Amino acid sequence: MSQLLYYLFLKPLSMLPLSVLYRLSDAMYWLVFRLAGYRRSVVWSNLRRAFPDKPEAELKQIMSDFYRHFFDLIVEILKLFSISEQELVSHCRLANEELLQREFDKGRGVFIVAGHYNNWEFAAQSACAQMAHLAVGIYSPIKNPFFNRKFHESRSAFGMELVSARSVKDYFNSLLGRSRPPATMFGADQAPSNPARAYWTYFLGIETPVFFGPEQYAREYDQAVVFGHIRKLSRGHYEMAFTEVTTTPAEEPYGVITQRHLRLLEADILQAPQYWLWTHKRWKRQRPADVPLHEAMG
Repeated sequence: MSQLLYYLFLKPLSMLPLSVLYRLSDAMYWLVFRLAGYRRSVVWSNLRRAFPDKPEAELKQIMSDFYRHFFDLIVEILKLFSISEQELVSHCRLANEELLQREFDKGRGVFIVAGHYNNWEFAAQSACAQMAHLAVGIYSPIKNPFFNRKFHESRSAFGMELVSARSVKDYFNSLLGRSRPPATMFGADQAPSNPARAYWTYFLGIETPVFFGPEQYAREYDQAVVFGHIRKLSRGHYEMAFTEVTTTPAEEPYGVITQRHLRLLEADILQAPQYWLWTHKRWKRQRPADVPLHEAMG
């Protein structure tokens, strides 16, 4: 069934121009959101928690704008099954890759930390063609073996090396032997599966468990850390710009690296909340009583 869905429906659709696929996006907005109400209660609950002081009318507008972007995101990710490298780069350019080049010239790897904001798939894959570092993506395997393989093929089509989240430690242990320093990409806003082992702090004013891995591994393997801002310029066109988080991770006090990249993502969300992935249940877990809560640092 998965193969039929892919070869008879998804792959042929991906070959259509984005201008045509956006008509499908518009139709899904009305059918899936307006009529079926896909995950409407989750999105509304998240928005109310994150913005308790905003009036209901403004939250409804944010939700509507989010769903328009969300269905655009779906067809854009679908397009990745057949997009060319040249077309992809034309849809997402790096704004200041000299920040990465500086580390590459030192023979040093870098961590790129970003969120599920705007089109993170376009940003990650287009970066492969625009930076000197070897692009490496940390990913969580999809349960369906066929689609896991197809997404792996799509994401690695332009040179990205993919590392399963289950094999992260082995990958980092191999860093020292790399002739070409890697730029390792982390999604920093997913909910950790084990709340007792997470770093807890305030995010959008809410107690939130956060992955501590980027900070932990940056310290252990002396990797510079940058935050990737993914900005939407127009429909289907994005820009990824970088802000330095640290070049001296071992010298930073505990939690500072994590706090810095969280605040940068938070600022982007506050500026344009419709572009964050509100459909996931980000705050479904409670902090265990014996786990400390770290105050947000500005």
